[in-house]
Amino acid sequence: MLTMKIHSLSLIISVICLILLQWLPSGTNTCHALSIREATIWDLQTAFKQNQLTSRQLVQFYLNEIQRLNPILKGVIEVNPDALYLADKADLERKAKAAGSYSGLHGIPVLLKDNIATKDKLNTTAGSFALLGSVVPQDSGVVMKLRKAGAIILGKASLSEWSAFRSPTAPAGWSARGGQGKNPYVLSATPCGSSGGSAISVASNMVAVSLGTETDGSIICPSSFNSVVGIKPTVGLTSRAGVIPITPRQDTIGPICRTVSDAAYVLDAIVGFDYNDAEATGKASNYIPSGGYVQFLKADGLKGKRLGIVRDPFFKFSEKLVAQAFQNHLQTFRSNGAVVVDYLEIANISTILTSTLSGETTAALAEFRISLNAYLKELVASPVRSLAEVIAFNKKFSDLEMIKDFVNFRRWMGNEDFPLETSLGHGEHEATRLRWCLIIDRETSDAIQLEHRSKKKEQKKGITYQNNGVNYPNGH
Repeated sequence: MLTMKIHSLSLIISVICLILLQWLPSGTNTCHALSIREATIWDLQTAFKQNQLTSRQLVQFYLNEIQRLNPILKGVIEVNPDALYLADKADLERKAKAAGSYSGLHGIPVLLKDNIATKDKLNTTAGSFALLGSVVPQDSGVVMKLRKAGAIILGKASLSEWSAFRSPTAPAGWSARGGQGKNPYVLSATPCGSSGGSAISVASNMVAVSLGTETDGSIICPSSFNSVVGIKPTVGLTSRAGVIPITPRQDTIGPICRTVSDAAYVLDAIVGFDYNDAEATGKASNYIPSGGYVQFLKADGLKGKRLGIVRDPFFKFSEKLVAQAFQNHLQTFRSNGAVVVDYLEIANISTILTSTLSGETTAALAEFRISLNAYLKELVASPVRSLAEVIAFNKKFSDLEMIKDFVNFRRWMGNEDFPLETSLGHGEHEATRLRWCLIIDRETSDAIQLEHRSKKKEQKKGITYQNNGVNYPNGH
């Protein structure tokens, strides 16, 4: 009871502090007529062109906001000590009218999830003390592209430790290094994860734009919970090279921003071929539209688009106000020309969403060990060189990593099914399960194609499907 009272009091104090912070001076919020808070990339670039703003002023504003808000929100795990130097460099390039200095991400601060490697003074740790002080061989593929675009790496965002793969019991947004990330709109609500810090930071205006990573929901979920925009790119559209992995089958890197337009600008900057992730990016790069994604930012972009709404299990509302707000959004889609296919059903969705039934858990656990060991071995310097050594570190520094509170790797994986001493990272038992996963993938794909062909035939016969009491032709 006493613990609950202390927790409640702490929460109330945090809420009061955050409210008070909003009324305190925050450094330069405006430069001439421009309000930096909530400004989009387009706004910032326009201000650069009109000499209303410099990159140094912009970076300084965000550094002030981080100093002000991060002690409570804990969205940023580390600030780049060279951020102001990089801002001055961008300003000089703009003054010299260097190529590309007035477009895209040039001079724009970007925050990176702390599993995305940078070859600079920043750490890359996945939120764990086990990797503190490790040295990466080079920038990750997406960071190389950001630097080429002229972006300023402001720092690293907090995250669910090891991208929420260390423990099934740790709260979303928590890591040993970063602490517990807070939802800036409701401090007691979950920020979701694992890219929680990236979403928290853009939502609270501690940075212009950010990058997150996703294996299963880690961009989409925190973007939703923190009321920002996240794009999960197709696997291989963005390079995974230099990103602390979970599984190459699903890992991807994408933007988390305040607006769709900002997310499109960031996506344009980070997609494309990378020889360090050649197979995946080579295939996906064939599908990048000529001229990029920003060209598709159109006021009438929803006209004629079909939007499927899968109510079960995603949109079940117990509160009438929330349900009505959701309906209002659907009506906004319709009034802007979209065709809303409501109450869309997906066959076997419960199996698809249950990772132990779909085979996702088995595949991810096996591939995580192999992928992580490969990443750790490539580091120039590191306190740990394998998953086994990470677990040993956690045991040795159990208080620091809060092992008693949150389950460790070994306990979650189970000593029988996933023996750490297996030299290749997975035994015959896991290999059998991986083969089973491939069979499921193939059978699911065949079933979807068969259903699609069947419905096409029915459409030709004039058959329609019912959605929310309204008849729509098949596919609408």
